[in-house]
Amino acid sequence: MEKTITIYGAGYVGLVTSVCFAELGNHVLLVDINAQKIAELQQGISPIYEPDLEEYLQRHINTTGRIAFSTDLKAGVDHGLFQFIAVGTPSAEDGSADLQSVFAVATGIAECATEYRIIVNKSTVTIGTAQKIKRLMLEKLQQRGAHTDFDVVSNPEFLRQGAAIYDFMQPDRIIIGADNDRAAKLLHELYQPLDDNSQRFIFMDNNSAELTKYVANAYLAARISFINEMSHLAERFGADIDMIRRGVGSDHRIGHQFLYAGCGFGGSCFPKDVRALKKMSEELGYSPAILKAVESVNNQQKRVLFNKISTYFQGNVAGKTIAIWGLAFKPNTDDMREASSLVLIDALLAAGAKVQAYDPAASSLAQRIYAQAQGFNLCTKANDTLAGADVLAVVTEWDEFRHPDFDLIKRKLRYPAVFDGRNLYATQVLAEHGLSYFAIGRGEKLSHSLSASLVEESIF
Repeated sequence: MEKTITIYGAGYVGLVTSVCFAELGNHVLLVDINAQKIAELQQGISPIYEPDLEEYLQRHINTTGRIAFSTDLKAGVDHGLFQFIAVGTPSAEDGSADLQSVFAVATGIAECATEYRIIVNKSTVTIGTAQKIKRLMLEKLQQRGAHTDFDVVSNPEFLRQGAAIYDFMQPDRIIIGADNDRAAKLLHELYQPLDDNSQRFIFMDNNSAELTKYVANAYLAARISFINEMSHLAERFGADIDMIRRGVGSDHRIGHQFLYAGCGFGGSCFPKDVRALKKMSEELGYSPAILKAVESVNNQQKRVLFNKISTYFQGNVAGKTIAIWGLAFKPNTDDMREASSLVLIDALLAAGAKVQAYDPAASSLAQRIYAQAQGFNLCTKANDTLAGADVLAVVTEWDEFRHPDFDLIKRKLRYPAVFDGRNLYATQVLAEHGLSYFAIGRGEKLSHSLSASLVEESIF
């Protein structure tokens, strides 16, 4: 049976959730205060890159008519029994989650609601936010002299950028945090098409649901930082972290996921959520040693590629041109929030180097970020970055970078060196093509650092 759903926030979570609920046969109204974004969505233009997203969007605009867009909050309150809050909760200066947008939406709902509504919070929020929303709404309703009934539910999202539609339609769990059976039952009915046998549903209280989201992201971030920490040991012992990952990950208690060493994690979730959980812990008088270490290791890891390149050039990259493949924080997205590429590019430019970069999806965003930067140039093809470049750095593991023409790379680069921040290539293969290969934790100690003779050979 079709249900009416309003979703506030046309960002990553809100937009994906909207088109997926429309795909399930519901009538969805997506509300956002950004008029330009809403106008583009009405034309079927997605403001973000996500596989299949624009196809879903256009189908439900042009064919089914199950999705609509508005900047009118009251229209949103009137439309949907289910009121999903999916606005951003960016990091404040102290690391805590900024919940202004969440509370603004809740206030608007309370000021406009005339009949029962179920407020479903999908934004990643501080623990206890559901209770704060409830108190806020009761206060606003009382000021109006209204007795409108409502429930507040915590329903965290677990969508991977680059696979978000799949994750929504094929969830490994559906967490519902509610303080009464009525609200829990309504959410269960809404999500039922995604889980006919109800094995994916996990019901809990609001606080536990809110904390589950943070714990999940913090744990995954910890696995990444742990394997990155071990990559430094591997380099010092002359071992290969990729072989180690295979050996360790074969233990069914551990598994292989999120055990890939690299040049650090970024994005809109992991860095922000680790900081927020650390801040919440400290406010309760607890010092979270592991969370601090996760953040510290990741911050250091984002400088690994620059350090390797700088060492290769004996501490002087001024005047060098570095080709960079990959700008997004991960493949299949155009998101550059806290991307490792930003740290590398900023460090190179500050040291006097030039950058020639390419990314299949994030180039337009990078152009805006570095519009005023001297020495930064975007290319339309990966191989175009190699023209006049000294060395190549691979930062994002896009599929199109996995099987390059190594002979072409060797011919184009002034110095035959590839710095691989995602361990995409086999060491022996690059050696066969005459390329020096510097990856993450794969035994190399930069013993092939540039010498005077190499400089002369490369120039002449």
